[in-house]
Amino acid sequence: MSTEHQKYCLDANVLIQAWQKYYSPKFCPDYWKILDELGKQNRIFLPKMVYEEITRTEDELAVWLKKSKIPEYKIGSNVAEALKNIYAVNPIHQNLVDNTKNRSLADPWVIAHAISEKATVVTKEEKITATNTPKIKIPNVCDNMSVRWINDFQFVEELNILFTCSIKT
Repeated sequence: MSTEHQKYCLDANVLIQAWQKYYSPKFCPDYWKILDELGKQNRIFLPKMVYEEITRTEDELAVWLKKSKIPEYKIGSNVAEALKNIYAVNPIHQNLVDNTKNRSLADPWVIAHAISEKATVVTKEEKITATNTPKIKIPNVCDNMSVRWINDFQFVEELNILFTCSIKT
């Protein structure tokens, strides 16, 4: 699959977990430079709700994101229409947002923006396969809506991102 013109819509957890765990800028600064460059090329983007979810906490990731070149896509009529369609296709899609804990508020918008932009969703969430649960995750809704989704490791592989290591002197 050619990814030359493919756009990627990033879920918040892709940046948060990478920053806090396996791609920390303390030992993997090039990953963040690559993301910045991909943002400048308009190959990756964040829905406004994801951007706000990350930047409402004034931590190092928020500071980096505010300075980055990753575009923040606002909600337009196409995105709003896509969201209405997501909910119309299957009532269980409303379970994507956990209102009791005020969590996952951006999740439906990630999918709606991806639909609007014909983008691939990049998320750390995993598909729920149990049939006896009302829970649903981004991958489930993406599959139901025929939206392509991948995790961040697939994203790295798909874009041929190459990591090099050295000892800091």
